[in-house]
Amino acid sequence: MELKDLKKVIPHKWRIQSSKDGYAQLVAYIDSRDVQNLLDEVLGQANWQDDYKEVEGKVYSGVGILVNDIVGWVWKWDCGTESNIEKEKGQASDAFKRAAVKWGIGRFLYDLPIKVARVNEYKKVIDDNGKVYYDPTELVAKFPDNQKYLFTKK
Repeated sequence: MELKDLKKVIPHKWRIQSSKDGYAQLVAYIDSRDVQNLLDEVLGQANWQDDYKEVEGKVYSGVGILVNDIVGWVWKWDCGTESNIEKEKGQASDAFKRAAVKWGIGRFLYDLPIKVARVNEYKKVIDDNGKVYYDPTELVAKFPDNQKYLFTKK
């Protein structure tokens, strides 16, 4: 078990963070299952656990790792924010991912650039030809990693 392996880059997706005037900012993300899979891979299923607490109406999640027989369990905690869909579940998932970041999981995402894409009137990502991408990750994959704009600038 190498804790530094929790910092490795894992497959990630892209979502719309905000949109205005026909353009959207896309940010990279991982979901809680990606975090769970990495914890299982690096530590083993029996060497990590999560816990949740409500403090003043906010959900906090902790990720505990069994470091070794001498040190025992080490916990790192963080608070989540509500999502637009399934408010409580989204808050718990966000708290879990934020606590995992404290272990290094997904920290690479903060180094990735925000991407800019065109969107249609329904706030769906589109390419230069107007093709709709319901999953923005598909459009991002068509461009070089270092390219910010996912369309032809005129």
